[in-house]
Amino acid sequence: MTYADSIPKEPPLDAVAEPESMRPGASLWRDAWRRLLKSRQAVAGGVLLVIVVAASLVGPYFTTYGNAEQNLARQLESPSLDHPFGTDIAGRDLLTRVMEGGRLSLAVGVVATLVSLLIGVSWGAVAGFRGGAVDNVMMRFVDMLYSLPFMFFVILLVAYFGQNLLLLFLALGAVQWLTMSRIVRGQMIQLRSQEFV
Repeated sequence: MTYADSIPKEPPLDAVAEPESMRPGASLWRDAWRRLLKSRQAVAGGVLLVIVVAASLVGPYFTTYGNAEQNLARQLESPSLDHPFGTDIAGRDLLTRVMEGGRLSLAVGVVATLVSLLIGVSWGAVAGFRGGAVDNVMMRFVDMLYSLPFMFFVILLVAYFGQNLLLLFLALGAVQWLTMSRIVRGQMIQLRSQEFV
């Protein structure tokens, strides 16, 4: 008997049962989706959110009444099959007005968030990456804007430019970017010292 014959033979790879610790792990997204779908409240909330957004976006196209269409003969009616939410003091259909208001609220939220994301990420990235005096001046400007009350800023813009929907988008975005810029600046300062930069 030789030395090679005394070494125990390993079984073929397909014959070995794979231990649980060797199974490929789930990605973060798959794990998050699995945990989300286990929660009944989260699924119900998500379904309700999708229904509200869909009704706000496409609902006004399927109603028989216009947003500003008045019918003074049908003032302050209670909910019925003809008007599911009833009518207001001018005889306008409240369901149509609620869906139009939802569309406007979604537009304000999305546009203001995109404006704040664009300004905040750019401002914070430049301040964090440059550092020194540039960072100091840029962040003192952010502190100065933080000291202004939001309502005062909006009233000032409306008084100067008049009532305008685009102005509301810009006003909301112009105030919301401050927090985003601080978060991005902190992350940029941390990343600036990494080897790959």
